[in-house]
Amino acid sequence: MKIDRTTVQKMAHLARLEFDPEGEEDMIKSMTEILDWVDHLQEVDTEGVEPLTSMSHEVNVWREDEVKNMLSRERGLSQAPKSDNEHFRVPKVIE
Repeated sequence: MKIDRTTVQKMAHLARLEFDPEGEEDMIKSMTEILDWVDHLQEVDTEGVEPLTSMSHEVNVWREDEVKNMLSRERGLSQAPKSDNEHFRVPKVIE
């Protein structure tokens, strides 16, 4: 695929980007190099190669969720600047 000025301008419009003329030329060159690289990848024989789902062979170690009562409600509320018997008191944000 050939990248020309019209293609770059259309893509810039869709991406809400602005280029000066020099920037357009640099973008044409970069996009052409990318597409040439992709064309080169198309030549690689991938017959029989399983697709990767991860680049790592690490396996997640799952653990059971355990409920731990680290702090009691009373202790947490006692450390708050303002509270009532059941809730933290915070300044009003919405009128």
